[in-house]
Order: sequence, then C-alpha cells, then structure tokens
Amino acid sequence: MSNIPETGRTPRVQIRLIIIQVLVFSLFATLGGRLWYIQIRNGEEYAKEASGNGVQRVVQPAVRGSILDARGVPLADNETRLVVSASRTDLMKMKDDGKGVLTRLAGVLGMKPKDVMDKVRLCDSQTPKPCWNGSPYQPIPVTLEATTQQALQIRERPEDFPGITAEPTAVRRYPAPGKSNTAQVLGYLSPVTDEELEKAKDTDSPFLRSDQVGRSGLERTYDKELRGKAGITRYEVDNLGRVIGQGKPDKAEPGANVVTSIDARVQAVAEWELNNAMKEARKVFDDNTNRNYKADSGAVVVMESRTGRIVAMASLPTYDPNAWVGGISGTDYARLTGKNSNFPLLNRAIQGQAAPGSIFKVIPTAAAVNAGYDFNGRYPCTSSYSIGNQVFKNFESQHHGSISLGRALEVSCDTVYYSLSHEQWKKDGGLKPKRNPADWFYKTAHQFGLARETGIDLPNEERGRVPDRRWKQNFWEANKDYWCKIGKKGGSYVQQLSYENCLEGNLLRAGDSVNYSIGQGDTLVTPIQMATIYAAISNGGTLYDPTVGKAVVSADGKNIREIKPTSHGKLPMDAKTRKMIDGALAGVATRGTAAWRFGGWPQDKIPMHAKTGTAEVYGKQTTSWFATYTSDYSIVMTISQGGTGSGASGPAVRNIYNALYGLDMEGKQDLKKALLPKPQQALPKIQQDGSIDAPKIAPYVPVKPDDKQLAGPPPATGRRD
Repeated sequence: MSNIPETGRTPRVQIRLIIIQVLVFSLFATLGGRLWYIQIRNGEEYAKEASGNGVQRVVQPAVRGSILDARGVPLADNETRLVVSASRTDLMKMKDDGKGVLTRLAGVLGMKPKDVMDKVRLCDSQTPKPCWNGSPYQPIPVTLEATTQQALQIRERPEDFPGITAEPTAVRRYPAPGKSNTAQVLGYLSPVTDEELEKAKDTDSPFLRSDQVGRSGLERTYDKELRGKAGITRYEVDNLGRVIGQGKPDKAEPGANVVTSIDARVQAVAEWELNNAMKEARKVFDDNTNRNYKADSGAVVVMESRTGRIVAMASLPTYDPNAWVGGISGTDYARLTGKNSNFPLLNRAIQGQAAPGSIFKVIPTAAAVNAGYDFNGRYPCTSSYSIGNQVFKNFESQHHGSISLGRALEVSCDTVYYSLSHEQWKKDGGLKPKRNPADWFYKTAHQFGLARETGIDLPNEERGRVPDRRWKQNFWEANKDYWCKIGKKGGSYVQQLSYENCLEGNLLRAGDSVNYSIGQGDTLVTPIQMATIYAAISNGGTLYDPTVGKAVVSADGKNIREIKPTSHGKLPMDAKTRKMIDGALAGVATRGTAAWRFGGWPQDKIPMHAKTGTAEVYGKQTTSWFATYTSDYSIVMTISQGGTGSGASGPAVRNIYNALYGLDMEGKQDLKKALLPKPQQALPKIQQDGSIDAPKIAPYVPVKPDDKQLAGPPPATGRRD
C-alpha cells in the first residue's frame, strides 16, 4: 500500500480533468465553428451541391404483346436484333456535338455519315424526315440490323464510340404469314413524344421515354394492352453520378396478346385477288375516256354475317409496316406520304369514301316499302326518265316494262328508283317542302347506319355522307360566299352553276333526289358500311359493330378478356320485306346482273346473294362495287376507276368465296381445301411461357380458270354493271 497522503494526489487529478475539459471544449468549439461555416456561411453553396444528388431510373422495356390471327398465327410480334443506338445527351456534351463519333460509327456500319447524323437529329416543323420524333433523352436507334462483328467493334473500342451502345433488343416485327400483308389493319409504331409524355403522366397508363406507341390500326386501338408495363430500378446518385443507394425495383410486365378474327390465309387470298382484279381492270379499254381503266386503288372486306367480325380486310395501295421499325427513312417516308404516293397509309376499307352506285339500291327499296309502296307492285322500267328538260337515262338505255321492286333490284333498273324518289320528293313539297317532310329515302339511309361510324375497333373511320336537307343547308352556308363571288348569270358553265348555287344552293332539288336514289350525286359510303348492311340483311336484320379484335389474352395465357359482338341497331324493315329483298338479291346472283360471275355456283347448298354497282364520279372513270353475302359471310369489294361492278370486282369476289368454301369453278366442294367453311369460334391456346403452337401457312396459289368457266352464262338482262 502506498504511503503517499491523499492531499498529494488531488492537484494532479484536477490538472488532468482541466486538460480533458479544455480538449473537449475545444473539440466542441471546432465542431460548432465547422457547422456554422457549413450551414451559415457556405450553406447556400453546399445546398446547391447537395441538390445535385438525385434519383436516376433505369428502365427495362416491357416486351410488347403480339397480335395474332384467329388461329394463333402471329401477325405482329417481336424478334431479338442487335441494335446500335446513340445517346444524344452524351453527344451534345462533345465539342463537335458528336460529329466525329457519328462519322466513325458510319464507317463501322457501312452507312453514309449524313444518314447517321440525320437519324439522331430532332424533328420539328422545319426538319424533313428522317429525324427523331421521340424524347431527346432516350437512346436513338441508328440501325436495327447490326452484325455481330459490328457490335463487337463498337463495344471493344468504347473510347472511340462514347455515347454509342450495341445491345440485343426486342424489336417489333410484322412477319406477313403466307404473304398476308395486313398493313393498314395492324398499323405501326413510333417513339413517344414529349407532348404525349406530359399529357399521359397523370393517367393510369403513363408513358415512359423508352416507349414505342401505336400510331394506327390495331397497334393504336389496343396500345395500352399491348404495351405492358416497363420495369424500373431507381438508383440514388450524387452530383458526380455515383450510385449511393438503390430502391426496390419494379419488375417489367409483358404486354398482353391481342387475338383477332383475321384469318391470315383468307387475308392472303383477299389481298392477292384484289391486287389481281386491279391489274386485270387496267387491261380493259374504257370507251368513255378512250383509255384503259386506271384502277388506282381498292378495298375488300370479308365479314362474318352473324357477328360482324372481320375475317379479312385489304386496302391497296399498301405498304410494309416494317419500314417504321426503328425510325423510317426519308426515302420511305416520301414514298408513303408524298403527292404521288396515292396515300398507301389510308385504310380504304374504312376511310375510302365513294358514291356506292347500285349496291345502294337495297336502301331506297326498303324506303319505298316504308313509304307505303307495294314491294310486288308494278313500276315502269323505262329507258329514261324526264324532269322538265332534264333526262335521266337507265343504264345503256335498257327497258324492262312494268316490274316489281324485287325485279328492279335484279336487273338494277335506275328509272324505277328515279320515279319513286321524284314522286316522294313532290309529296314532301318539292322546292317548297312541308314543315316536317317525311323524307323517307333519306331517313331510311340514316336508319341503315349511313353518315355515321360503324364503330369498328380501328381508328380514324370515316362517316360517309347522306346528302339530305340538313347537309344541303350546311354545305350552302359553307360555300355561299365563294359561289356568289365567282357566279355570273349567262356566263360559263361553272359561273352559271355558281350563280344558281349562290341563290338557292340550299334547296333540295328534284335532280338531287333522283341521283341520290341510285347511289349517285353527293352520296358517299365506305366499304365497311356496306359490308355491315349486307351482313345485316343476311343475319335477319341486326347491324353489328364490326370488330377485328376477338380477345385480349395475358402473356401467360391465364387471363382472357373476350370481345363480344355488339349491335348498334336493326335494319328499318320488317321480316317480310327483308325476306323479299333477300330473295331479290339471290336473283341477282342467279339471273340478274351478277349471274355471269356465278356460273356453276352450288346455289342449293350455299345460297349466294349479290348486288353489282357501277358509280359515276365527276372527272374520273367509274368506280366498281360488288356486294355479296351467304349465310356465313358478307364480302364487299370496290375498285376506284376500275370499271363495272361485276366486270372488275366480280371474279375476285367469286375466287375468295371459292377459297373459303373449297369450291372449284364448277361448284364442286372439297372440304380439305376449304380455308374456312364456317367461321372460327375457338380461341388459340397460349402457353404459360407465352409460346403459341400456331399452324404453318403456305402462300396462296390461285387457280386460274379458263375463260369459259370464268365468264359463265351471259346475264339474262344483258346488263353487266
């Protein structure tokens, strides 16, 4: 034990405690001073630096769902390609705005430097295609078809290619199975724009900068379902871009598949036959214009009569939707949209508007019955019909004596309809109409669904036109000032006509009603409208909304949302009238204007109904129309500047039916060769891994009959309109 007294220890301990206290105080003083320096004196500077920290999102794009035909054959799907992309953000940080990098990249890819630079420039109102119309912060595809060797060169030399990536990527593909193009029905994709990003940010389906968006066709209608949900991983980064944290990732959800009612085999037949019909029409001389028919565009619709589902829909001219994948080239864009392109992006089956000619006559036939005329009454079919000094001739000045309305449909007698419409016009008050005129011929057309959309699940459908009193008034108000400006009494034909229109262009004249009664004048319809009408006559009177989509099926096949047929109304006729019109249309196919195209048809087994139409168009050659139906299908074809209905379109429509039912030109049926003798009902099976056991499709091989088989017997009436 130590002998040192307690008093000897106290000063040392006190000194040590004092020293420790001084040190602690000094540390706190230093820390406080530092905090004051950081938070007060330099607080604003450090706040700015801290604000450089943020959250960066790494997006894993969702695999877009496939568009399938009724049997599961892909019409649009995805394939993995080596995609070379450029980051515009990185390029713009370089002194030369990345021109050196893009020039070196062009050398590797075997492209011209200008073509590469054009692809990464941003689109605006002054910039011609090609250019990038997506987000400037998104990697811009330069090529979707890089080779493995090209990709390796880029990835092994990152110092030469900063801002350039070469990665395997799922890319949209339109495989055209069996050579079925289906372009206007499918549509195409292009990158999301900044405006779309802003507009959709608060919706339940916001876009990401990496999204491709459907611009037309099914790709647009079902874009939300097909797009799926991209995966997102959120990283917290400092102002130098270093990762300092990671949030919970959201997994990507692949898009759903859209099963359609399209049958790729029938689609291929419809496309080939329409194209061939137009080629054949161009070989025919037009006596009225002293040159061959131009046959510059056309469309065909194959529809299930009992559901309104579309089995095939073709429009010409057409295009390859693959041209849009990865950004369309300037050459392709000009070819699709230029003045001389004839606008192949238009789906003429739903957007092509034209006077329908005689296929319209089912409407005034029903209107006449609704107005009180007897279907089986006798009506004079004269060679011409006069109103004052104006003479309206029957086709080729034919006459058939007194005939019923049914027979008038069979022989397509214009003068019967001239007389009925003129008589009804006079009953309604003529140029001084009653306060509430009956307007049976116009009212009935609206009840048939004309001058409005059918409701098909494709965008930008046109409505057509019924030139009734309201339309005349609106048209006059829109054009009156111009007519009054150029009109001159006793001047040229145009000046005199403008003078008359200035004074009373809002009046529904007798000549307007007469022309309208045979589907001429200012009447406009679309092929899909007429296919819907003829399908309704076939099915008992129900006007179905045409549909292409049949079901939306999740990527794993577990969730299925069927798209059921829906109706937008009934035909304005009773069962008795429909049955009589049905019988008359069967007569058109057996002894009327279409009989020469249906020689040998098995009418007892598969009753055929038809109506031909040849519409006159001011300044152009006639438009060919052919409307038909069986108990299963309705097929309508039209060819602009193609000639007569049965002459130009008839053989093609017959061949489509032959393919559907497995018939030869003599009417013999082979069900093994029949593509679709009855509409497809079952949905294709999609496996949990997303695979589909789709059948293979061979290209359509047309069987060309000899001239005798093709022509059949001549029409009993002598008319082939």
